[in-house]
Amino acid sequence: MSADEQYVEQYARAHLVTGTADGHRPVPVVLRYGGDGQVRVALPAPEGEWTFPRELLERGLRAPATGGDIRIWPCGRVQAVIEFPAREGVAVVQFDVKPLIRFLRRTYTATTPVTTRG
Repeated sequence: MSADEQYVEQYARAHLVTGTADGHRPVPVVLRYGGDGQVRVALPAPEGEWTFPRELLERGLRAPATGGDIRIWPCGRVQAVIEFPAREGVAVVQFDVKPLIRFLRRTYTATTPVTTRG
């Protein structure tokens, strides 16, 4: 993203679904949108960063949606799951829906760079 490009950046908490006894590990997530129609989701190393169309996130919050190797689906009324390709198979990340909806709204309304902590 160039310095003068409109963008939205939002920090959120999510849970990385693991195969361990506790099943979930809290992780900080950075959601970014640069006005190019693409959402970027960054997890702490070594997990990585993924880019996919904003429209995929919108669809995935309402019903299961797939775009390339990324799958998104609602999980009950207040959560959503995003499955990303990873070095060791897949990274399954569970989010509260509210921060994702807030982020999407900001991608449509931001006229200047916006950074929030979710």
